[in-house]
Amino acid sequence: MDKTDRKILELLQQNSNISNQELAEKVALSPSPCLRRVKQLEEAGYISKYVALLNPDKLGLQLRVLVSIGLSTHDPKVMANFEKKIQSFPEVVQCHLIAGQVQDYLLKVVVANLNDFQLFLLNKLTQIEGVKNAHSSFILRSIVDESSLPLEHLT
Repeated sequence: MDKTDRKILELLQQNSNISNQELAEKVALSPSPCLRRVKQLEEAGYISKYVALLNPDKLGLQLRVLVSIGLSTHDPKVMANFEKKIQSFPEVVQCHLIAGQVQDYLLKVVVANLNDFQLFLLNKLTQIEGVKNAHSSFILRSIVDESSLPLEHLT
């Protein structure tokens, strides 16, 4: 990983739709070596996928909720079942197993409105075997909401 690779990663995080020609110009390479570097970064696992980031407000998804989940047990089968079920819910855009808290998981849920969240909470989330409690925090405004990772530590 050199300075050029890092710059490529920074630029792709800002706009993964950038053309190879434009990317090559911005990192001072010709197109063929630039494309070769991008392919190497993909093959090495530095780039896991390319996505389009959608505007939730434009899609009518105006309620974002952080939900901390406590399970009744830490039995591996119960945890595996929870994780499998949670992956099937399109409302859940993030799920993290956490430590250092009373709760076991932290979810980010995106829905259209409070009624949709209530339906999700009562008909889906709390119906999963082993869910003991759920605590919801409603996001009023996002101060920082980035998908880019910091790369300054790479030298």
